[in-house]
Amino acid sequence: MERYSWNWAILVTEPYVYWILSGIVWTILVALAGWVIALALGSVVGVARTLRQPVVRAIVGAYVETFRNVPLLVQIFLWYFVLPELLPAAAGQWLKRDLPHAEFWTAVVSLGTYTACRIGEQVRAGIEAIAKGQTHAGLATGLTLPQVYRHILVPVGFRMTVPALTSEFINIFKNSALALTIGVLELTSRTRQVAEYTYQAIELFTAATVVYALITLIVTFAMRVVERRARLPGMIQSARTGP
Repeated sequence: MERYSWNWAILVTEPYVYWILSGIVWTILVALAGWVIALALGSVVGVARTLRQPVVRAIVGAYVETFRNVPLLVQIFLWYFVLPELLPAAAGQWLKRDLPHAEFWTAVVSLGTYTACRIGEQVRAGIEAIAKGQTHAGLATGLTLPQVYRHILVPVGFRMTVPALTSEFINIFKNSALALTIGVLELTSRTRQVAEYTYQAIELFTAATVVYALITLIVTFAMRVVERRARLPGMIQSARTGP
């Protein structure tokens, strides 16, 4: 059996190094854009899940249960292949072909809506973990219920969910690799492309693994800084000082 021929220099050889760097950029763009949608939509869903209106809770509850129980890969295919066929012909044509970087935006929306349902549950849990006395105290001071949410429940709830949000931020970077299935040339896609050209798959996928690990470590470190600044004494304890 012929032995494998190692060639680590392929990682810095033109044009392959630029392909990989381009993949890293697209991975970051997909993940960050998806995170903006996920955080914004997830915040609305999480707050809505704590309201007393049964209709609102039923609508957002159906959204959460649907999106978190359908695999992300299936959702990406539904957004990219099925949705344009269900829309009027002109709208479907624009969404699939005329929209600039249609694959990119499909991946972003898919990641965003999928992660939003998970963030929504974490925001809901954070708000519901706050003692009812804080709501009553806010109302007793003359605040309306929307003002109580704005000034007390939502800020405190978010500060309590920072560790969980860190995990979701990391997950959205890792899940961005699924964007290759609809043609987004992110890191995993570019790595496979270069491997097919050079037959140096071990070196290339090792490098991709290191890049993903570095990204997640940077995210973890940054979010730990945020967690320390957002920690509420007596409500959020670090693992070192916990019981």
